Amino acid sequence: MKIRTRYAPSPTGRMHVGNLRTALYAYLIAKHEGGDFILRIEDTDQERYVEGAVEIIYRTLEKTGLVHDEGPDKDKGVGPYVQSERQAKGIYLEYAKKLIEKGEAYYCFCDRERLETLNRTVAGKEINVYDKHCLHLSKEEVEEKLASGMPYVIRQNNPTEGTTTFRDEIYGDITVDNAELDDMILIKSDGYPTYNFANVVDDHLMGITHVVRGNEYLSSSPKYNRLYEAFGWEVPVYVHCPLITDEEHHKLSKRCGHSSYEDLIEQGFLSEAVVNFVALLGWSPEGNEEIFSLKELAGIFDYHHISKSPAVFDYTKLKWMNGEYMKAMDSDLFYDMAEPYLKKAIHKDLDLKKIAAMVKTRIEIFPDIEEMVDFFEELPVYDTSMYTHKKMKTTAESSLEVLEELLPMLEAQEAFDNDSLYQMLVSYVEKKGCKNGYAMWPVRTAVSGKQMTPAGATEIMEILGKEESIARIKKGIELLKNG
Repeated sequence: MKIRTRYAPSPTGRMHVGNLRTALYAYLIAKHEGGDFILRIEDTDQERYVEGAVEIIYRTLEKTGLVHDEGPDKDKGVGPYVQSERQAKGIYLEYAKKLIEKGEAYYCFCDRERLETLNRTVAGKEINVYDKHCLHLSKEEVEEKLASGMPYVIRQNNPTEGTTTFRDEIYGDITVDNAELDDMILIKSDGYPTYNFANVVDDHLMGITHVVRGNEYLSSSPKYNRLYEAFGWEVPVYVHCPLITDEEHHKLSKRCGHSSYEDLIEQGFLSEAVVNFVALLGWSPEGNEEIFSLKELAGIFDYHHISKSPAVFDYTKLKWMNGEYMKAMDSDLFYDMAEPYLKKAIHKDLDLKKIAAMVKTRIEIFPDIEEMVDFFEELPVYDTSMYTHKKMKTTAESSLEVLEELLPMLEAQEAFDNDSLYQMLVSYVEKKGCKNGYAMWPVRTAVSGKQMTPAGATEIMEILGKEESIARIKKGIELLKNG
């Protein structure tokens, strides 16, 4: 049997990290077995529909590489793949009526006022349990009410005795008393199907073999089994993914600032790194390797290794992983993506490609660039205490001596490239009988004004040029004399 999975998002805005993981796992399960990955848009909840959200879904799937084999734009004969279009064709009402004919569902004409009388409090929560009142209406009474245009819903006729067992591949068997199931609504009074009913009908008609979703749906899962049994359909394999939490172990929400794919891209993360990171939110490969391409993930993904425990969104780990992806990037592609950040910090006519090469292995996200390179634009105000470095054995006094001795040598230096400058400084320290850092530290401090820089003193001076480098050395001497 060919594996068929689906991603069925509701167009309600940006793609939450949890939804991206659902799409990714569904994609990987299908591709691991050479199966099909289907995109279905679940837009029957009109109140939550957000304009432009469908485009966000398409764009996100494209950028992450989760290419669907079937969908609204790739109809392979089981469409439409948009629920509102399926509803307009009467698919859901047709199947609800089939259940009515089998005695597995019934019309309910109860108004809100009557339903509110059924509310009761259980464990501190108010719930509404329908009492099957309309199940006992005669065929004639039902036909009379329908003919009069009385509003109705269609409810599932669940048993009140016995138990229903639902099997999930991660959480195992879940058994509930049928008395707890309630007669859930299948078709709402506006003619639209409920989420649960539409899912079951669509999954069956589209031949979905494996359903991936968040574990928040576990409690309602026995109702799905009851529907499959009522229709006489085969139940698909269910894979419920663990909750994703922030570092404080709270459910990952919009308030944390990085709950959606687009949030992360805007914060300077690479799409490939985000996909790699999200794959590890609840699933672990064998071995210690953590960096995988999407193709490699498809080759090794085994959903049986998904954890039951909540997955913590470790922002620090994501930044590390992103940094690893940046180090491995093609230099030209990296420059193309880094250029806007470089130009935001540097307006002078400097070699931005060389500066990009300097930062490539030193940043974790693109916004890190600005603070790392802004000294090229203008020497920042800095404290002379930076010249003191125990490991380099430098002090303010020794630094002043070094800078004063090097100044005329730099002024006389004709070739101002990195190699020539480095050789000059190495010759200087050899004659002076000290270690390289003894001279390099004060020079780097003087030309950058920073403790942390993306490159060494001579590389920085090559970018700045002779005139600017000497001006900054003179500034360092002045500060040390007055400090």
